[in-house]
Amino acid sequence: MNTFRSALLSLAGLSLMSTPALAGHHEEGELQHGDMMHAGHHALHTVLMSDIRAEDRARDKYRNPAETLMFFGITPDMKIGEYGPGGGWYTRVLLPYVADTGAYAGINADVDRYMAGADADRMASAKQFPDTFPARAAEWTGIDASKIGAFEIDEPPEEELGTFDAILVFRSLHGLTSREMVDSTLAQTYALLKPGGVVGVVQHRAPEDSSYEFSQGDYGYLKQDQIIGIFESEGYELIGMSEVNANPMDPADHEGGVWTLPPTLRFGDENRETYETIGESDRMTLLFRKPGA
Repeated sequence: MNTFRSALLSLAGLSLMSTPALAGHHEEGELQHGDMMHAGHHALHTVLMSDIRAEDRARDKYRNPAETLMFFGITPDMKIGEYGPGGGWYTRVLLPYVADTGAYAGINADVDRYMAGADADRMASAKQFPDTFPARAAEWTGIDASKIGAFEIDEPPEEELGTFDAILVFRSLHGLTSREMVDSTLAQTYALLKPGGVVGVVQHRAPEDSSYEFSQGDYGYLKQDQIIGIFESEGYELIGMSEVNANPMDPADHEGGVWTLPPTLRFGDENRETYETIGESDRMTLLFRKPGA
């Protein structure tokens, strides 16, 4: 592993597993990779300090975007998929970061399953994601909509299969777990990745001694060992764990679930100071790889 990447992974609080994808390169390859990581570090800093993130930066101290993306090994030349971009907090980082030399796509859930039972208007609006998201992301970032991909994970264009270097899943696995959609979603993600491609996960973390009921997604928290086991059962290899998004002040046992804490503050002013002192949730940060080149 090159010295520069070693320093970045150390900074991100990495526990690194044995992985041929990150080791065994010849000297020239190491230098090229190091140069790209070094260039990416400066480009990422520029994005993080840009005006489009003026309102987002207040959450950086909880979400640690620079350290998180360094840990995932994201560089500007990669093709990146963001699962469940939502309101665009990470889109406003990822899209400008890769727009010039890489590629970006927003990936929505399998809407028919995820929103089963929703009224017709909500379902129709959600189904328009492939058509509406590029324009919305362009408005957020100033990047031309023609450079922004978008599709439902169960309905990818055939040419997208096997082309992604990385797919990133930020705080979304609990919704898939509560709807019993994790296995199918991970299989669909696997098909999108190149051999050797990675999935980066940030997820609210339940204590390992939490009750079964509390850790099945309805409260927003999942057990780390549970997530690792699900990914491995779908053929992925765990190649790294980081505590960069850990918050030991979060007991992760809130009656109102993770939404008790900032930024949602489900109970309004009730115990607000306590919850703001805790900050955002305790989170696992995991890196998985699709075996291959």
